[in-house]
Amino acid sequence: MNEYSLHSAIKNWYSLPGDRFEVRVDDFIVDTVRGTFLIEIQTQNFSAIRKKLTKLLENHEVRLVYPIPQQKWIVHVTESGEIVRRRKSPKKGRLFDLFYELVRTPNLIKEENFSLEVLMIDEEEVRCNDGKGSWRRRGVSIKDRRLVNVHRKVLFRNEKDFLRFLPSDLIKPFTNKKLAKLSGVSINLARKITYCLRRIGAITTVGKKGKELIFEVP
Repeated sequence: MNEYSLHSAIKNWYSLPGDRFEVRVDDFIVDTVRGTFLIEIQTQNFSAIRKKLTKLLENHEVRLVYPIPQQKWIVHVTESGEIVRRRKSPKKGRLFDLFYELVRTPNLIKEENFSLEVLMIDEEEVRCNDGKGSWRRRGVSIKDRRLVNVHRKVLFRNEKDFLRFLPSDLIKPFTNKKLAKLSGVSINLARKITYCLRRIGAITTVGKKGKELIFEVP
C-alpha cells in the first residue's frame, strides 16, 4: 500500500502482542485488529477516511489514531536520495491543530463505538527538488515522513473530553474572539474549534453580540 514511513512506524509503535495488521473487515482493509477492536491510523486528510469509518462503526468499535508533529525537521535530499541538508522547522505543532482535520468530520465523535487518539510526535519530512511537487513549494516534492519520537498521547472518547480545549480562565459565556485570545490561536482556528464543539454537543450557541456568536457549556 502507498503510505509514508510515518504511517508504518506509528502502526508498529502502537502495536501490542497479538495484533493483526492489514486485515480485511467488512470489505475494508483495516490497519490493526486487536480482538474485536479496530485501529485506523490517519496521518492527514480525515475526509479520505470518513466513509470507511462511518461504515465500520455500524458493527465495530473503532479508534482513529492521528499524529500531530510537535517538532519537525526538514531533510532535503537529491533525486538519488543523498542528504543535502537537515534543518529544524520553526513551526511547532499544538494539540489545537487537531481541529484543522476534525472540522471535516466532527460527527464521528458522537458515535458510541468511536474514539480518537492524538499522538504528539517529532517527525522528519523528506523533500526533494525534483520539480514534481506542489506549486506552493515551488516544485519540491515531499518524499517521505518519518517518525522520530512520540511525546505523549491524548485520548478522546466523548464530547466532555473536548472541554479541555476551553481555557480555565475563559469566562462563560464566550465568543470566538475571547477563545482565540486566551488560547493563543487565530480567530480562524477558534471558529473551527467552536464549530466542532457545537457539532459534537460540547457547547451550545446561546445568542449573538453584533455579528459574533456567543457560546456556553450546557
